[in-house]
Amino acid sequence: MLLVSLYNIPCNAQLTTTFYDNTCPNALSTIQTSINAAVSRNPRNAALLIRLLFHDCFVQGCDASLLLEGTNSEKDALANNGVLGYEIIDDAKAAVESVCPGVVSCADILAVAARDASVAVNGPSWVVRLGRRDSPGPNADDAATDLPRGSFNLNQLIENFARKGLSAREMVALSGSHTIGQARCITFRARIYDNASNIDVAFRDSLRENCPQTGGDGNLAPLDLMTPNTFDNNYFRNLVGSRGLLTSDQVLFNGDSTDSIVNEYVDNPSTFDSDFAAAMVRMSEIDPLTGTSGSIRTLCTTAN
Repeated sequence: MLLVSLYNIPCNAQLTTTFYDNTCPNALSTIQTSINAAVSRNPRNAALLIRLLFHDCFVQGCDASLLLEGTNSEKDALANNGVLGYEIIDDAKAAVESVCPGVVSCADILAVAARDASVAVNGPSWVVRLGRRDSPGPNADDAATDLPRGSFNLNQLIENFARKGLSAREMVALSGSHTIGQARCITFRARIYDNASNIDVAFRDSLRENCPQTGGDGNLAPLDLMTPNTFDNNYFRNLVGSRGLLTSDQVLFNGDSTDSIVNEYVDNPSTFDSDFAAAMVRMSEIDPLTGTSGSIRTLCTTAN
């Protein structure tokens, strides 16, 4: 487990590691207890929580807009179909509300939960700066345009992340979160039936057994067959062996500009850990609402 301070990264001046020290000193330990319990119940929950933060921050910033229900809900956007784990954040929020009501934002809970989820499956840790506030409304239209797809090619991925201020290296590092979790058949069916040349044949055939050409859209396959519940660098080893589950996985190692980064992460797992932690910090600080902007929701599903 790697602890990363990352003070050399420029930060939002209104985010600070001591934000709740006086107003809710038990906030972080309360969130951690709730997240540890969720991952203990089901290790897949770690991947769900990291994905939740990603899907929130890429749509109008890290403001918990993804968690809102009702009209124009981002949850209902096609790009968020299959995103799960909302109830884990709801439980963590309820636990924090019981010790200091009306103080800790859902956006901060999302950011801390992703870090705690990584640690719970032997992944890296990092310092989370706090002080985000919650959006008053969702933005389903931006969810439809701002989130990357599993079918994206390399240039599309690089451009998508660049629009959020993230480099190609950070994109590859963040993609390494696919070392845990699962994907639905519908998201990788085209890759295993369209005669792709960059897929291991035995790997392809094993996937076809549980993902037929028609039907079974929701059938799941691990993103990393080797150690699906442990955060490690096997995701990148899979790519070198042409065993990336999604098209957007395998394009990271397909004779192009990011091959060298993948090879580096294969050879140096500690470099991957530190790069992933740094990229998560940067991602978790995309356009936060701070100060008097936004609000502190009582329920993450409902605007105040």
